[in-house]
Amino acid sequence: MRLLTATGAAALLWTQPAFAAALDGAGMSPWLGLPFAGVLLSIALFPLLAPDFWHRHYGKVTAFWSALALAPLAALYGPSTAWEAAFHAAMLEYLPFILLLMALFTTAGGIVVRGNIHDTPLANTLLLAIGGASASVIGTTGAAMVFIRPLLRANDDRKHSAHVVIFFIFIVANVGGGLTPLGDPPLFLGFLRGVDFFWTTKFLFKETVIVYVALLAIFFALDTWMQRHESERLRDPTPDAPVRVTGLVNLALIGVVIAAILMSAAWKPGLGVTLFGTRLEAQNLLREAIMVAVTLASLKLTVAQDRKENGFEWGPIVEVAKLFAGIFICIIPVLAMLQAGREGPFAALVGLVTRPDGSPDNAAYFWLTGLLSSFLDNAPTYLVFFQLAGGDPVQLMGPLSKTLEAISIGAVFMGANTYIGNAPNFMVYAIARSAGVNMPSFFGYMLWSGAILIPLFAILTVVFF
Repeated sequence: MRLLTATGAAALLWTQPAFAAALDGAGMSPWLGLPFAGVLLSIALFPLLAPDFWHRHYGKVTAFWSALALAPLAALYGPSTAWEAAFHAAMLEYLPFILLLMALFTTAGGIVVRGNIHDTPLANTLLLAIGGASASVIGTTGAAMVFIRPLLRANDDRKHSAHVVIFFIFIVANVGGGLTPLGDPPLFLGFLRGVDFFWTTKFLFKETVIVYVALLAIFFALDTWMQRHESERLRDPTPDAPVRVTGLVNLALIGVVIAAILMSAAWKPGLGVTLFGTRLEAQNLLREAIMVAVTLASLKLTVAQDRKENGFEWGPIVEVAKLFAGIFICIIPVLAMLQAGREGPFAALVGLVTRPDGSPDNAAYFWLTGLLSSFLDNAPTYLVFFQLAGGDPVQLMGPLSKTLEAISIGAVFMGANTYIGNAPNFMVYAIARSAGVNMPSFFGYMLWSGAILIPLFAILTVVFF
């Protein structure tokens, strides 16, 4: 989320890190990438195949893969180099990433939409439109938390409402987050790598609006048809009540979050401290402090009943914090190998996304980023392809802007292809199931996404990539 292109200079903290020479990606064995694959596959498969085990032990599983990633680095390059690499990733990427998520998660969890909206195709479409638009401001997770329960209440007198939740996942939990780095974790990671804050809004606007409007139009037509052919309705369990929104102080706090991010991009005092080979800039330390302050202020100023009605609990953000700690550690050798390009062990992957003349194949970037984001977490997938494209934010915002568009859109949009492509997807699925909605299975959902999303993505490929 960069405000000025000048922040590309800050990105040199990553593209030329203090430990780059020590971690020679060209000389690494591809087996060093096994822990990264292991942690991503664990996140993707354990919740489906062994949910009880995962719920109790996901922290231990993540710690296992993290240790497996750091141990060979310590053996090959020395404990101090491995420690510096981990500290660098933690302070420059993991900490700002998780503190932003925590601030947005906490503030959005204090905004409550009360009352009963009577379901009509127009009312449902407007809810999806508002939720999708808000996702770029309060994040896809925050928007999903705020709007899923009002949408379920509006449709709780229908026997068949799974399609409403499916389109909610498409629009609110994924596509709607494509306009700012606040919207979806991959885009914030791009900001941390040097991508301007408003680059996302400018360059992803057309693709986002096209898919967003197309999905709303398809939903309106489908919901109209389904309501006309419903043979009977259930008794509405929600009493009529006027619609009102409480916890609005959190909107002001979200404004503080945005201001803090813009401040860190625009204010460059040249002050900071170097610890373990990593330069910590004053503006970034202040930004992180503001995120913590916003979180504490939200907890203090929000009425407890508001959070209770929203079903707010700390479990999801604690899980995300633990899992991403492991991801950012395990990805260290992978990024070093990708940085080596054609000289590294992932030269074959470079070939898949490169045309014979050496230029990037943007369609390949779009589909490979997207398909991997469908089954693995889209944030680390974005990082992999960002680095594969050179990792230089100045080049990726300039001559290679179409490549960065392809990577960004693939990571954000195609996270909607499965329940596990983006963190809010499974959360929305679980909330809907607990509310009595007969949601499709994992593969049943993919039939919906394959029929509706894949044709739209094919159109994007032809028009833009």
